[in-house]
Amino acid sequence: MEKNNYQGALQHPLGSGFNAISTAREVIKGIDLTGKIAIVTGGNAGIGLETTKVLAAAGATVIVPARDTEKAKKNLDGIPNVEIEAMDLIDPTSIDTFAKKFLASGRPLHLLINNAGIMWVPLHRNSRGIESQLATNYLGQFQLVARLWPALKDANGARVINVSSLGHHMAPFDFNDPNFEHREYQTLLGYGQSKTASNLFALELDNRAKSHQVRAYSLHPGSIAGTELARDADLELFKQMGFFDEHGNMRPEILASLKTIAQGTATSVWVATSPLLNDIGGVYCEDADVAELLSEDPAIKTSTKLHQSGVLAYSLDEDNAKQLWKLTEEMTGIEFKVN
Repeated sequence: MEKNNYQGALQHPLGSGFNAISTAREVIKGIDLTGKIAIVTGGNAGIGLETTKVLAAAGATVIVPARDTEKAKKNLDGIPNVEIEAMDLIDPTSIDTFAKKFLASGRPLHLLINNAGIMWVPLHRNSRGIESQLATNYLGQFQLVARLWPALKDANGARVINVSSLGHHMAPFDFNDPNFEHREYQTLLGYGQSKTASNLFALELDNRAKSHQVRAYSLHPGSIAGTELARDADLELFKQMGFFDEHGNMRPEILASLKTIAQGTATSVWVATSPLLNDIGGVYCEDADVAELLSEDPAIKTSTKLHQSGVLAYSLDEDNAKQLWKLTEEMTGIEFKVN
């Protein structure tokens, strides 16, 4: 019987030998990606840029779809084996255009790293009327994978990596009102459910796709200094999350836990390339290893790092994953047949 990660059945650290301070260049040491094709969304800034650099240095051809191609050209200048294309994950037409062009090249796709995302933004809706964090962080991922499925299948061994977040702790997926049509919009709830959805998508995709040698994963890169991701957040949000005290100062334990961009990229690169994951998929990873499954009962301390790391069971639930797939097909109008 084939194993899957429903209910977190495989959610156990593997003893990778790496940890929170490992860098992307350390985890990829000795791995040759010559001849491999990778797509890294948002691969021109932050941890996406470092991911692009590391994969390209290992020999992969890396395609970077970007909202601002001029900015991407500037940031990626001088990096070998990189191609830049236009795409905006919040725009369904843009995703289709990019995917159609890639498929027309006739190349297989070995690595799809869904790195791009937004967080903690005011209420905004895309052309479909979908709340922007859900549209960008999850529905855009689903559509991109669905459209690129033929190339993933043709690789005869591919990985889809969803850069999720510890933020999934903030909210389960609200199947009754995912689009904030009947409840007050709270940006942290919107962000949290988008990341929970990303975990559930990786879980279900892996179970459906593994017979085609396509495996899927989700991950938390860590809290990282020096990225642009939280540029729209105000101080009150950081206080609400416990990152800052009442005086507006970052708490010492938070400051001590921040990763560099090189460290924050490590888990994406490890998940994309580690041979330890050759026969396992659907898992949520952090600190360059499979993360611990946390109890949702606050009275049960399953980890010394409880509420700082780990994955919650609602984002690995089989019923949630299957229900979300069906709902997503309805919301996007895309029937994603994995066959």
